[in-house]
Amino acid sequence: MTPRRIAAIPGAMLIYKILRAGEWAALRSGGETRGAPVDVADGFIHFSTAAQVAETAARHFADARDLELLACDSETLGPALKWEPSRGGALFPHLYGPLRLSDMLWHSPLPLEDGRHVFPEGVI
Repeated sequence: MTPRRIAAIPGAMLIYKILRAGEWAALRSGGETRGAPVDVADGFIHFSTAAQVAETAARHFADARDLELLACDSETLGPALKWEPSRGGALFPHLYGPLRLSDMLWHSPLPLEDGRHVFPEGVI
């Protein structure tokens, strides 16, 4: 089933991408990425909003260490960013194109402590 695409959600907001250490290193060295293997397979780069990112980390990166959290402004990604229904019908941001190092506003390690990822202050 093809997901229903929604062109945009009004207003800029920070959206987040979680990368494993190797994926982060590849982005740094290459200047852009098509994402993790799941992103490449799905044909778009999965992002999460602040309200979604903790559940994304718990669901898809439960025991993962050496993660990097990337923040981007949704508006600067342009028309390649689509909002589509996913988990429970919630709209998730999906980038149909490469993520460039220059698209990032900031990045931060996402450590795992006592079985939970510790997000930078103000993210969740």
